[in-house]
Amino acid sequence: MATVPRVVVVGGGFGGLSVVRALRNAPVQVIFIDKSNHHLFQPLLYQVATATLGPAEIATPLRQLVAKQKNVMLGLAELSGVDTVKRQILVNYLGKTDARFDFDYLVLATGATHNYFGHNEFAKFAPGLKRVGDAISVRDRILRVFEMAEMEDEPKKHQDLLTFVLVGGGPTGVELAGAIAELRRYTLASEYRRVDPQSAKVILLQSGDRILPSFHEDLSKAAHARLERLGVEVQTGVKVTGVDEAGVDTSTGRIASRTVIWTAGVTPSPAGKWLGSATDKAGRVMVNRNCEVEGQPGIFAVGDTACFETDGGPLPGVAQVALQQGNHVGAVIAARVSGNPEPEPFRYKDKGNMAVVGRNFAVIEIGGYRSAGFFAWLIWAFIHVVYLAATGNRLRVITQWIWSYLTFQRGSRLIVDAKDKAPRPTS
Repeated sequence: MATVPRVVVVGGGFGGLSVVRALRNAPVQVIFIDKSNHHLFQPLLYQVATATLGPAEIATPLRQLVAKQKNVMLGLAELSGVDTVKRQILVNYLGKTDARFDFDYLVLATGATHNYFGHNEFAKFAPGLKRVGDAISVRDRILRVFEMAEMEDEPKKHQDLLTFVLVGGGPTGVELAGAIAELRRYTLASEYRRVDPQSAKVILLQSGDRILPSFHEDLSKAAHARLERLGVEVQTGVKVTGVDEAGVDTSTGRIASRTVIWTAGVTPSPAGKWLGSATDKAGRVMVNRNCEVEGQPGIFAVGDTACFETDGGPLPGVAQVALQQGNHVGAVIAARVSGNPEPEPFRYKDKGNMAVVGRNFAVIEIGGYRSAGFFAWLIWAFIHVVYLAATGNRLRVITQWIWSYLTFQRGSRLIVDAKDKAPRPTS
């Protein structure tokens, strides 16, 4: 393998994994780098946070996924920089700082993290939801406050314990709000003696004039109405100005809450700084029609890392964009190393938007088709199962979903952090 071109792929998400798989028959050596040892199906992360699924049901070890691909070497390391002159990446692993790996081709699929819009101090009190660890932490918070309320002699004095505030009305915020509302309405309803879980408040804050702004207005209204039927208080046109351990300050007043979850946006990795390349206002690397970084031949960026301009504006940071770009970049590299004609420039095939709002209800739009309700929910469930990375994950998710649907029970209601990190009630 030392005599063939070396392709370094950084990031084990949808984009990076699809690049690696697209190179399975190419005469290259693939160095696959990620700081985690697993591929995560992020669209279902909120179900881990609300105890429907366990982490292993939506995350698969990367070594398992590439075990049969003999031209791949997987490395557990964190990217710290790129030397574009020497064509090397710098990584940290096993205590080594800025260890170097040569590359002939480089693909950055380094994803995104939470965006607090210049207020990173909010992170301490309002965790986001991007990684398995985030979901477990959020799950611990949600379950623990019910336990704390149960142990209070006068729980009515501590309503803030059972007030959940979600900041951001995109798909993640909507799906999480619906899931928390159903958790307290169905799963926990009869299990406590001194506190009524159904008294818990779920508040969804959205700075814009409607939730799900990327969806058609009719679907946005349908989702809004569904959330209200589930008992979620939806507040639109509300800006968050402060977050602390006791609540949230907004443009319309203060909300006392011990559990605030940030679902308001993402910010890309510092790939632009590593490369010294042009970025858009959000920090995504500008790429050409082949997802190649401008002025950096042989260096590509995909998914949340890349800004791919179209007539309708930049492509959104969703899984389908990363998957399709990854497949395209893999095909481009395979063609170049084989001396074959390159594929046509990348064109995104929009497979639609979808979001689930509790059991039996989802909103979807695919092309000109729009639907809200039970049939849309079935389509949502089918598509999410199909795109899970491994067969074992699909079987486990289907089984758990059926059990939860029939019994209203959730199979992963574990508080795994032995230390009590939940905020204390105030008198």
